[in-house]
Amino acid sequence: MPENEETEQSVEEPQVTETAPEADGTEEEPFDRKRAEAALKKKNSEAENLRKRLKELEPLAKRAQELEDAQKTEAERLNDQLTAARERADKAVRAAVASKVEALARDFADPEDAVGSLDPSAFIDDDGVIDTDAIKAALADLLKRKPHWARQDEGGFRRPAPDRTQGSSGNGNRSPSDPGERFAGLIAQALKGR
Repeated sequence: MPENEETEQSVEEPQVTETAPEADGTEEEPFDRKRAEAALKKKNSEAENLRKRLKELEPLAKRAQELEDAQKTEAERLNDQLTAARERADKAVRAAVASKVEALARDFADPEDAVGSLDPSAFIDDDGVIDTDAIKAALADLLKRKPHWARQDEGGFRRPAPDRTQGSSGNGNRSPSDPGERFAGLIAQALKGR
C-alpha cells in the first residue's frame, strides 16, 4: 500500500482554476496537454496498482474459501450435497415427464406445444412415478381448449389445384409436352441461329 501513496504523491494533480468568463461568455479555458497527460498517468498508475493488489488477493480469497469449507461441519457438507442431488433428481424427473408428454402428444401438430403448456410436476406421484393416465387426460383437455393445435390428417389439408390458364400455357405459346419434341425444337432453333 505504501507504493500507492508514493505514486500518488509523485504525480502532480492537475489544478483547475476557475476564471471569470469574459463579458460575451464565449471564452473557454484552453486545453492543457501537460495537465491531461498528468491526469492520465495518475489514472493508469492507480489502475496498475489495483490490478497488482487483485492478483495478490485472489489466492488469499481462494484459501479463505477452502478454510471456510473445512470448518463446515460434516452435517452441513452432507446437507449441501443432498440439496445438489435433489436438484439434479428434480431436473431429471422433469425431463422424463416432458419426454413422456411429447411421446403421448400424438394428436398434436407440434408436441412441443403440449410440453410447454403442461406443468411436469403435476404428473408425478409421491413415489416419483409418472402418471400416464393423468397426462392423457390433460392432453385431451388441452386439445379441447386449443383445437387449432390438433394435427391434421393428410386428407385434412387442401391441396392446390393447378390452373392451366396461368403461365405460358394460357396465352397460346404452349410448349410441347413430349421431351423428344422439345429437343427437336431446340435443335431447330440452334440450326437457324447459325
